[in-house]
Amino acid sequence: MPNQIDLFNKTCFECSKLITNNYSTSFSLGIKAFDKRFRDAIYAIYGFVRYADEIVDTFHDQDKATLIAGFREATFSAIQQRISLNPVLQAFQLTVHRYRLEPGLIEAFLLSMEMDLDKTIYNEEGYQQYIYGSAEVIGLMCLRIFCEDDKTLYSALIPKARSLGSAFQKINFLRDIKADFGERGRVYFPGVDLGRFGESDKKIIEADIQTDLDDALSGIRQLPDGAKLGVYIAYVYYLELFKKIRLTPASIVLQKRIRIPDGQKMALYIKALVQQKLNRI
Repeated sequence: MPNQIDLFNKTCFECSKLITNNYSTSFSLGIKAFDKRFRDAIYAIYGFVRYADEIVDTFHDQDKATLIAGFREATFSAIQQRISLNPVLQAFQLTVHRYRLEPGLIEAFLLSMEMDLDKTIYNEEGYQQYIYGSAEVIGLMCLRIFCEDDKTLYSALIPKARSLGSAFQKINFLRDIKADFGERGRVYFPGVDLGRFGESDKKIIEADIQTDLDDALSGIRQLPDGAKLGVYIAYVYYLELFKKIRLTPASIVLQKRIRIPDGQKMALYIKALVQQKLNRI
């Protein structure tokens, strides 16, 4: 039988897994394709970033600034003390120490969440800062886990991991443009007037995303075998979503959230498994 601290830690990781499963079908399926040794750490990262994101996007009847400040303090306290009674933060701090995740990545992420509290219009500098903190650093945390102690591989794939995170976030911006602009008043894309959002604006954004996706794919192919399939599955989900957005007129993108049905996600999952068997990833 496991000792009590092992049981506590196991329960904390299972909480992060539950959060992942409840919030994201796409990432849940992708994580199942990882080697078992990676799964708990990736669940821990997802649980951590999801709960921080919930503070700024969901708890509208609460003092969000106080909540995010408390979450920040609790996060770094957990890392420093190597313990937390918050299961999400316990799983995360264990992952931080196990894989030596840089404090700067965590700081950049929390800063991006804080930006969402009051920043609604982004210039180019703010846009790049937000994408780095909200998405690219997540890719870097995951890359650190996948590369384990291979510092050379990690350094080589940093730009590719950042491109993948950037592509995912920009696709999210297009997918969620109705909620972000209509409900929260946020305009992430610099220089774009969403009141006059048209096909030319959309095509410029799509070209930028395509560049990121192309760059990221070459990096996915260089990942260790235990990580490659899971990341590729997330990539093909987002690629399919991106294709659907590209085929949707700008006026419709403004009016409804584009999504991929769960049945289609499962089909993409099976197709990716076949591609792996045939060594076509």
